[in-house]
Amino acid sequence: MASERIYLSVPHMGGDELSLIHDAFSSNWLSTVGPHIDAFETEMSAAIGGTRHALAVSSGTAALHLILRAIGVERGDHVAVSTLTFAGSVFPILYQGAIPVLIDSESASGNIDPALVRQYLADAARRGALPKALIAVHLYGQHAEMDSIATACAEYGVPLVEDAAESLGATYKGRETGTTAPYALLSFNGNKIITTSGGGMVLVEDPVQLQRMKKWASQSREAAVEYLHVEPGYNYRMSNVLAGMGRGQLRVLRDRVNQRRAVFARYLTMLGDVPGLSFQSEASWGTHTRWLSVCYLDPMTTPVAPLDLIDALTAHNIEARPVWRPMHTQPLFHGAPVIGGDVAERLYRTGICLPSSSSLSSSDQDRVVSLILNTMADPAHRSR
Repeated sequence: MASERIYLSVPHMGGDELSLIHDAFSSNWLSTVGPHIDAFETEMSAAIGGTRHALAVSSGTAALHLILRAIGVERGDHVAVSTLTFAGSVFPILYQGAIPVLIDSESASGNIDPALVRQYLADAARRGALPKALIAVHLYGQHAEMDSIATACAEYGVPLVEDAAESLGATYKGRETGTTAPYALLSFNGNKIITTSGGGMVLVEDPVQLQRMKKWASQSREAAVEYLHVEPGYNYRMSNVLAGMGRGQLRVLRDRVNQRRAVFARYLTMLGDVPGLSFQSEASWGTHTRWLSVCYLDPMTTPVAPLDLIDALTAHNIEARPVWRPMHTQPLFHGAPVIGGDVAERLYRTGICLPSSSSLSSSDQDRVVSLILNTMADPAHRSR
């Protein structure tokens, strides 16, 4: 009999989601307005310290699109962004007709390199070609080194955006994620630490900006009896049903972070001494949520390549994936300006995302670890 599949990252419900969803059904608030939406936004704002206004939307990508439009990104503008990220961090730049500038990582956390950010902004200022915005992505639940990046952006007058889609629950120098930059976004996709099945959130300092984005996300309907429109809009609002789920999930956020960190701690204990295998470190400046547990294989020490290990796990019904493929190596972004790139490419070539669900049982994790140990010890495996 085939072993039950172990997935990379799955939803993990708490105790309140179903009752809150039932409340939405029983009250007949099922669309993109309703009390759960308002409450979810208020509760999320409070959860990250009450310093940001929140707008619940249909995805993290939608949230970033609204932010870039609010900043004023237009066709032909440049927008700088981490190259080591999911494509959803870059697609909204294209939606606005702008050009992504893809910036390399630093080795400590895999996030956008503050030194390269400053170098790029200085060079762009000399050319009179500063970007319209800069997006710093917090990779796999580990914060970028935000203060240095924020200082550089402020010096050159470049709006800074935090892509916190992967980092809800993380901290940076004691601050909650998404609270350093004036603009930030969250994701509640089904594989995230907490989920609304699909969804996202805008976090901003300025309530006036938030109201503009709320209007755009609601099809840009004017305040009139009839459906009156004077500017384009989008169908980006979250439903009241999904917001109810989000409220229930938010109540167990800290538990979910602790559970994922515990999964990572077991990996580190059981695999930390394996020659040629290392893990994404926790940077000194903040708490890593371990949304995904990421390990790296040193090609100078082990003949086992990441795809060898992924194939071995797949053959035993265990899902694992490579680290994000850098955006500057994606065919879609061929020809886009690139600052550096070697670090992101190395992390991609050597990295693996392991099963990291907060509900991952010890026995299932033992299965994963056993297969990794067997594969690493098997001399038949060769680098590809």
